[in-house]
Amino acid sequence: MPLFDSFRAARWARTLNLLLQAILFLTLFAGLNYLARNHAARFDLTQQRRDSLSPETRGYLRDLPRPVRIIVTLTEDSEDANVRQAFKDMRGLLREYVYETENEENRRIVVEYLDVYQRRREADQLGIDQPDCIVLICGDKRRTVLLGEIYQVEKGEKKAFRGEQAITSAILDVSSPEKKKIYFLSGHGELSPDVVDPVHGLSSLRDALRQRNFEVDTVNLSYTRRVPDKASLLVAVWPQGAFQPLEQELLRQYLMANAGRLILLLAPGAPHGLEDLLLDWGILVDDDVIYDTGTQNMTEEGELLLRHLTPHPVTQTLIDYNLQPRIGPARSVRPDPGRSLGSGFNVTTLAATSKGAWGEVSYRLHSAHQFDPGVDIRPLPGMEPKDRLGIVVASERVSVRDKLPFSVRGGRLIVFGTGDLIANNRAAIVDNLTLFLSAVNWTVDRDANFNMPARPIGRFQLSLSAGELARLRRRLLFLLPGAALLLGVIVSWTRRR
Repeated sequence: MPLFDSFRAARWARTLNLLLQAILFLTLFAGLNYLARNHAARFDLTQQRRDSLSPETRGYLRDLPRPVRIIVTLTEDSEDANVRQAFKDMRGLLREYVYETENEENRRIVVEYLDVYQRRREADQLGIDQPDCIVLICGDKRRTVLLGEIYQVEKGEKKAFRGEQAITSAILDVSSPEKKKIYFLSGHGELSPDVVDPVHGLSSLRDALRQRNFEVDTVNLSYTRRVPDKASLLVAVWPQGAFQPLEQELLRQYLMANAGRLILLLAPGAPHGLEDLLLDWGILVDDDVIYDTGTQNMTEEGELLLRHLTPHPVTQTLIDYNLQPRIGPARSVRPDPGRSLGSGFNVTTLAATSKGAWGEVSYRLHSAHQFDPGVDIRPLPGMEPKDRLGIVVASERVSVRDKLPFSVRGGRLIVFGTGDLIANNRAAIVDNLTLFLSAVNWTVDRDANFNMPARPIGRFQLSLSAGELARLRRRLLFLLPGAALLLGVIVSWTRRR
């Protein structure tokens, strides 16, 4: 009996042990699934974050006003290799759009794949009559993205994947009930969005703004004598002549009474006639040209690098991605040291020079330029950023009640001390375009971080001459088999000993 009892106890112990192991395994499995479902975390470790959406797109999706349905007619079994590759690229990208909005009620991005040949009736009901495209539908608005829009092609070869730019632009287009309108001021020799000249045109910027669901137009205040009612933002780029007193008053009324938004790009050496308006907003624009002796702050072509940025909605993406805009001649722009701190304006220097830079007042002379104490402009003690001259300054009107910010829409103004930041020859620089578009987003209350550079397509190519290929072939044919034979001989000789 004792022996029998010992065998039965051992069997029960073994059974209990197996049961506990199963319970522990199931508990571990359930716990891991709970953590994965409710506390998921994703990390993109690829170069340039290729497998994740940009901060700009994520910001737009968080504020998406209406759900969007995306119909993909690309197929993975297409006879066209370009279509198969596009299907693969877009499937991964659209999966990120769905993931980003899956927890948002009534703001979900829905992606469907439709073969227009096999499901012809459904395609007819949706009004889709062509394959190899992506159709976005939101209510009664729709937008079609064609295959040629999702790649950047040069000389017949794909250079970069632009799917995110195309899809985000289309989402903004179909989901927004109306477009915000940006007017570029004219009448003073400003750069124009209708000109394609590389130095004096803004056509590339115009296209970028339209891709982001903005309407673009021009206005001459000296003719209209009023700011258009639908103006969400006014922009003046490199005015060559001074604004008239009437125009300055129109801008003042637009900013103060209508909580308007204004972006000025004021190049050095050109009069602008807006001194009083800018002083009202706590901004001082100097008549100088910035010189910087530090080679780390200049490009080989002598362009100035905007490396010193202050954390702000306009600059945060540049800081996060270590972007450094490049500009030509610039003047110093800084908060007015004589302004009252209780004036109701929040003035911030967004971009500044290095500590060794100065503002050359006698820049019109052709002599060698060097800092002249008491004449040229240096940073004032106690002014932020410390020991640096400002180049870009933002001012925001903040309504105050009982010493607390009151949530009333106020005017916003950004002044750049350069004129060619986003001319056609510089708009292709991602850093420059990012800075300006971020300024646009902030001024019109579309406060979304952004950065959607085209994603380069990685290619690996092995180039060998005929002789190198012959040597490689001989090595593959004889070296590896010879090494295996030698290893066999060594093992056999070792065993015999």
